[in-house]
Amino acid sequence: MSERESNKVIDEIRKLVAERLTEGDTKGTTIDGVVALRKSSQGVAPHVFQKGQDLSELEISPKYPLMTVVSKLHKMFPAIRLGVVARGCDERAYIEMAKRNQIDPDRLYIIGFACTAEDAQECHCVEPYPKRLIVGTPPASGPINPVVEKYDAMSLAERRAFWKQQFNKCIKCYGCRNICPECFCEACSMEDAAWVEPGLLAPPFPTFHLIRAMHMASRCIACRECERTCPAHIPLTVLYDLMRRDIGTLLGYVPGANIEAHPPLSVTLEETPLRVVPGH
Repeated sequence: MSERESNKVIDEIRKLVAERLTEGDTKGTTIDGVVALRKSSQGVAPHVFQKGQDLSELEISPKYPLMTVVSKLHKMFPAIRLGVVARGCDERAYIEMAKRNQIDPDRLYIIGFACTAEDAQECHCVEPYPKRLIVGTPPASGPINPVVEKYDAMSLAERRAFWKQQFNKCIKCYGCRNICPECFCEACSMEDAAWVEPGLLAPPFPTFHLIRAMHMASRCIACRECERTCPAHIPLTVLYDLMRRDIGTLLGYVPGANIEAHPPLSVTLEETPLRVVPGH
């Protein structure tokens, strides 16, 4: 996307945000604020834009899991109604979080915009745009992660050696967990000494990463933030691509695809009671 096209998209989003803050959502319901990125002299960070505020600082890059901010605000302020500027992966995160009572869909309006073709390529994204697309033109899907293709061709012994080599680089910084919009347990099993011995680097192979993989099996929405955050450059998205593929094959479930589809795996107290969907 050229700079001119990018500026056009941002200008259109700013205009829509101003309209929603003034007129409410499309049903006329008042919106208290819109969650988006804001550029200041200190950098770019999440921000809640309110009516009358200067929107010239609103930005859409870099990628950031904004639904985590929405979830925190919904929990802190039970009556707040928000809008959010969202990419495709943000919308998928919203769908899975809403099913697990982390976001109230009745108090959220999504202003969806399409990622660039470059973003789709970098993230190997199958659906680089939200279903509620309002701004932008949907780019083509990104290519399959080449590391996944190489992994599929490996023998069982080679696969084990691959993960052992990768996980040995782990410094147990918890960056992958902390950035993930779908990691919301109040008590983390990865900090439980019964499962993960404290003070040991690299963490026990393969328990540490498989605990998180188990929790992400029907939640991972392919935002790629875990891998982007990892200081050891572990190809974590390969693990989650494989888990997501198995969940689709074995259980017919695609995380983030349908808000009415009941999640097949619910393993934490924070996920209950699940949102009841008629007919499921």
